[in-house]
Amino acid sequence: MEQVLLIIHLLIAVALVVVVLLQRSEGGALGMGGGSGGGGGMGMFSARGAANALTRTTAILAACFLVTSLALAILAGGARDSESIFDSAPAPGATLPQSQTEAPADPSAPVVPTSE
Repeated sequence: MEQVLLIIHLLIAVALVVVVLLQRSEGGALGMGGGSGGGGGMGMFSARGAANALTRTTAILAACFLVTSLALAILAGGARDSESIFDSAPAPGATLPQSQTEAPADPSAPVVPTSE
């Protein structure tokens, strides 16, 4: 199930990149498609109609990408045990064994003889 959802997620991501790259910039789209050509100029294949279709497609793909991202996150989170790092920590005020409280000797430190 998770692999199928991951493949769908990747296909949506590639389609989203392609659709975004097909769109023109806002500055270029405003002056295009005015009076050139014959016919109505506001049909599906005009510059404005194509821009609306690409914008709608981008919004749908983005929503699908968000849904698949959340579904993958939920599936990944449910696969592991819900254990916190604080569950394995020692209780506050508990003393550590003597071997864990002493710092290990630093081998690079100079040895100072003690006078006893």
